[in-house]
Amino acid sequence: MTTVSQRRSGVSALLGRYQIEAAMFVSLLILCVGLTALQPRFLTSANLSNVLGQVMVLGIIAIGQTLVILTGGIDLSVGGISALSVMVGGLVMQEHGTFPGVVVMLLTGLLIGTVNGILVAYVDLPPFIVTLGMVSIAASLTFVISDGRSLIGLPETYEWFGSGTVGPVKFFIVAFLVLYVLAHIFMTRTKAGRFIYAIGSNTEAARLSGIKVSRYLVIPYAVTGLLCAFAMMIESSRLGAIDPNTGVGFELTTIAAVVIGGASLMGGKGSIIGTLIGMLIIGVLQNGLNIIGVNAFWQGTALGVVIILAVVLDRVVRRRRST
Repeated sequence: MTTVSQRRSGVSALLGRYQIEAAMFVSLLILCVGLTALQPRFLTSANLSNVLGQVMVLGIIAIGQTLVILTGGIDLSVGGISALSVMVGGLVMQEHGTFPGVVVMLLTGLLIGTVNGILVAYVDLPPFIVTLGMVSIAASLTFVISDGRSLIGLPETYEWFGSGTVGPVKFFIVAFLVLYVLAHIFMTRTKAGRFIYAIGSNTEAARLSGIKVSRYLVIPYAVTGLLCAFAMMIESSRLGAIDPNTGVGFELTTIAAVVIGGASLMGGKGSIIGTLIGMLIIGVLQNGLNIIGVNAFWQGTALGVVIILAVVLDRVVRRRRST
């Protein structure tokens, strides 16, 4: 039978492993308490549901961004991929129906992400340059194929992704939570997940240990592209329209969520749980500032301060671990 001391040691090990995430979770709770004190309406079920709806799209994309950053890379093309994939899918949908449109939408995102990964892994180009170039290409093509116009008149069956339910719960909420659970399992329980951490920690050591680095470098970018398309599938179905300007600023917010969650931009350090907490902090902060009446122009400043404080906290915790 498990003794009390064994249970305590297990809890201590878990807290030690997720020390940064635990600190950020406490910060999230403090933020929620503070906003509730300033405006009791913040803690209502309707507003909390609104927060989850606001973070859903970027939260899903941030899963892929986490995988990329864990390899030591960065993906600046998520906004462009989101816009192009949903626009291509939407155009197909208008001509051939919901199912073909959704399939094309997801495949477009997967294809663009895979191209990013191949250029990084096999052509050995810097991720910053590859994805910076790709966001420009994707955004441009989105305006070309749409002629700069929003797409409306989407099939009624497509609306289910944004408004349909699984039992009593909205589909997009279920999808959001399931994706985070699957991503956490992938990164902590599978060989590919461990290899991604190893590549980010020391690429050359990973290569010498027999890991096919190039193959596993493609996976995070491909997954990110697929998640961009999936997230925008849900968002466009909620809105009932597809805007060619979709995706502007996605890269900065998703990177911020990963960093706030304790990941290192150098690679090898971070977690899916941390990204979820980071995304919730951003969503709660933006929502809270809105409902207490803070000028929208100040919200960027507040987010910047939170990012810097998160990095400072990360440095302090890691120094304490090393001493």
